[in-house]
Amino acid sequence: MFKIDRAAAADAAALTDLMHASSAYQGQYASILEGYAVTPDYLRQHQVLVARGPSGPVGFAALADAELDLLFVADEAQGTGLGARLVQRVLELAAENGLTEVRVVSHPPAVKFYERMGARQIGTVPPKPPKISWSRPELVFSLSGNDSAPDRETTAGQGDRRGIRS
Repeated sequence: MFKIDRAAAADAAALTDLMHASSAYQGQYASILEGYAVTPDYLRQHQVLVARGPSGPVGFAALADAELDLLFVADEAQGTGLGARLVQRVLELAAENGLTEVRVVSHPPAVKFYERMGARQIGTVPPKPPKISWSRPELVFSLSGNDSAPDRETTAGQGDRRGIRS
């Protein structure tokens, strides 16, 4: 139903539009996306996968270093399994890159989704006012089967390059 392939620089505007159209980032969570755009440079610097439907992109996710970044699925494609497919493909990329873990700083309502996908919560990223006024769960996917990482409180900004996560 959806074809998943590597995003190209030409996809930047469509992915930005998809991200900003997400109902998950309306209301109290809208501030995290204010002024943010997926740029051609971002698409060149990271391994970004895009899911394409008949009328264009309907989802995307990125592997940025050892982090699952910017997972978005269009509202009309949610519930189809597309988010799970994108996560699985990102985890496959991570394993191909020799990673043993993939970190996620989660949108609070998405925690249960990531846990169903096999991630476990290891800490919390504190708020970064004024743009991010809420704590964000930090999770990790263990690719090697090693679940021995300790729980921890993440210090503000540690590994949080833009303060935007799925």
